[in-house]
Amino acid sequence: MVPLPVPGRIWTALALALLPTPALAETLIDNVNGISMERDGRVKRFAAMVIDDNGRIVDTYAKRNQAPSKVDYRVDGRGRTVIPGLIDAHAHVMGIGLGLLSLDLSDTRSLAEAQAKIAEYAAKYPDRAWIVGRGWNQELWGLGRFPTAAELDAVVADRPVWLRRVDGHAGWANSAALRTGNVTAATADPAGGRIERLAGSKAPSGVLVDAAMDLVARHVPAPRAEDRDLALHEAQQLLLANGITAVTDMGTSVDDWMTFRRAGDEGRLRLRIISYADSVPSMLLIGGGGPTVWLYDDRLRLNGVKLYLDGALGSRGAWLKAPYADAPKENGLQLLGGTQLRNLMSRAAMDRFQVAVHAIGDAANAEVLDAIDELSQTYQGDRRWRIEHAQVFDPADIPRLARHGTIASMQPVHQTSDRTMAEARLGPGRLAGAYAWKSVLATGAPLAFGSDAPVEAPNPFAGLAAAISRTDAAGEPFGGWQPQEAISREAALAAYTAGAAYAGFADGRFGRLVAGERADFVVLDRDPLLASPEDMRGIRVLETWIGGAQVYAADAATGGEERTITR
Repeated sequence: MVPLPVPGRIWTALALALLPTPALAETLIDNVNGISMERDGRVKRFAAMVIDDNGRIVDTYAKRNQAPSKVDYRVDGRGRTVIPGLIDAHAHVMGIGLGLLSLDLSDTRSLAEAQAKIAEYAAKYPDRAWIVGRGWNQELWGLGRFPTAAELDAVVADRPVWLRRVDGHAGWANSAALRTGNVTAATADPAGGRIERLAGSKAPSGVLVDAAMDLVARHVPAPRAEDRDLALHEAQQLLLANGITAVTDMGTSVDDWMTFRRAGDEGRLRLRIISYADSVPSMLLIGGGGPTVWLYDDRLRLNGVKLYLDGALGSRGAWLKAPYADAPKENGLQLLGGTQLRNLMSRAAMDRFQVAVHAIGDAANAEVLDAIDELSQTYQGDRRWRIEHAQVFDPADIPRLARHGTIASMQPVHQTSDRTMAEARLGPGRLAGAYAWKSVLATGAPLAFGSDAPVEAPNPFAGLAAAISRTDAAGEPFGGWQPQEAISREAALAAYTAGAAYAGFADGRFGRLVAGERADFVVLDRDPLLASPEDMRGIRVLETWIGGAQVYAADAATGGEERTITR
């Protein structure tokens, strides 16, 4: 019989199929106090873990003698604690990096201290056309008011100064910056914004709130591409040193996205970034007809869009159902009308983009829940609607979170930072629904934790300590603030790992230390599930691993010896 001719490409495939398959290298992480978390807080402990050549977990083993003896590499964990890589469910990656490259006022505790720091910075950089920075907080300064342009002019009057408040919802300008933005007594408050005025007049005082910030901010020179690349490098260094292996970037601009892509293309993207565009136009430009695929071995994906419904408590921009206790004529700022909100959410949902809405005040949270109720009738299936911050609820609205599985994406350290300010803004009658983590969990709604960095430091252990104690770094107040809302260590750690992964449609990829998921983990100097709040804040990250590769070592960072891998 004459054999039939076989096309060349089939012969090639057959030949390749007959070649011996090379064995993939496997690494055993041995002798560890291993912890993995499920979203519901269930804990699985293990003593060893095997990782394949693709950086995925093959399996974990409760006892060391259960692990395979024949592996290519072995890492002795020396009995140290290993937990899943921490996931910051709400941060601003480029804000972190650019903040590290500009004037930082977050450590100032008085107006005079801030003025001295601004003057020093201006003297150090005499050639910069603008002085730009962030981090001021008049509440910490004990001013009882916003700072003024005149107080900035007293230290820098020769060029524009523009400084964002710690929460990013207000900006402080000197007179030169106000002139550049043509902000005068005749300038009307823009929709969704407020120009603070000098007492007894319409003259601008120097602080612009929410949408009014754009009057000056649009004139600030944009960072160059090389500035952005450096900022991303600095942000990654800081996050990895804090044990953060993945971060949810809330408010990604097209420039931000291209910065992430450059890093990915050039092999500089070590962190995993779950991205939410800063607007519907940016979402469509980046994603096109839907969320992007996972890029760079699960290191980057655009999930959807972040929308802003209100401002922040500190600048009295959070939208409240009743007036502010310390400003009876103000209810905050509704940045989107009800129809606008629903139209934007619908435009995203129709292409299966995930929707995340910034809502801090009780009126804003109620409005988002109303919109989700309505839109869920049309947009069914696994939508994972998100509310970012979910900071102040009318207690009657909290059970509504579970109705459609709405994710509460919250930041525990905000409670400790905001405590006295929240009491002043809300009064005692509205504190029961503020920073209500346990009440949210009790509904069955998903909970995800983050830092809102650079608003707060990206230290997940400070967040964990706040979540379990409702106290700050000084242990205040004694017994905790609204202590009935404290949660367990297990629930808090789950919200920083598996819960944060679920909130970003990353479940099954990373967030747990189980077979098939990425080997993203952190080596610590103590067990967070056994630590007191004080000890929790002192936890030291010894090593950070992403995809089975070490990306940070504290010993290497301080010039010491790293642990060895044996073959």
